[in-house]
Amino acid sequence: MDNLFGILLVAIIGFLFWQQRRQTELAQYFIEQRCKNMGLQLLSFARGKHKIKDHRGEWGWRTIFVFEFSADGHDTYQGYLEMKRLRASHF
Repeated sequence: MDNLFGILLVAIIGFLFWQQRRQTELAQYFIEQRCKNMGLQLLSFARGKHKIKDHRGEWGWRTIFVFEFSADGHDTYQGYLEMKRLRASHF
């Protein structure tokens, strides 16, 4: 019985890791597309923190992604993307 719980625990951890990787890849795609559409250069991209509430106060697991971009190659600006599950909920 202990082996069954161990296997189940490893499967759940693996699934959560896979979902987080998938969410990170989708966030990077959304950010690259937004920068491309606005004529901006994407400089860096990183996963930030996790939140329980969004910017409007609604409950749900959120992941914040931080990115830096430039308009002319000399200046640097910082942006944020809030992901809920596998969707971009707020730029």
